[in-house]
Amino acid sequence: MRNTDIAHQIASESGISEGEAADQLDDVITSILRNLKKGRPADLPGFGRFRRDFQGCLQFTRTGTRRSNGRP
Repeated sequence: MRNTDIAHQIASESGISEGEAADQLDDVITSILRNLKKGRPADLPGFGRFRRDFQGCLQFTRTGTRRSNGRP
């Protein structure tokens, strides 16, 4: 899935323009990358946390375990 696809989905579900959704998505991605470059974890609320392990590899820990369709 490309950023434009994600922005389109955000826009259609939230009632904002695709341009606004693309800007918000860009802000989230920039924030995640900034934190990771500084060695800090980056949270994606409702989904999980990105972090670098001791070898510098990117790790993702899922925290949002509930899905809208009722499956875990």
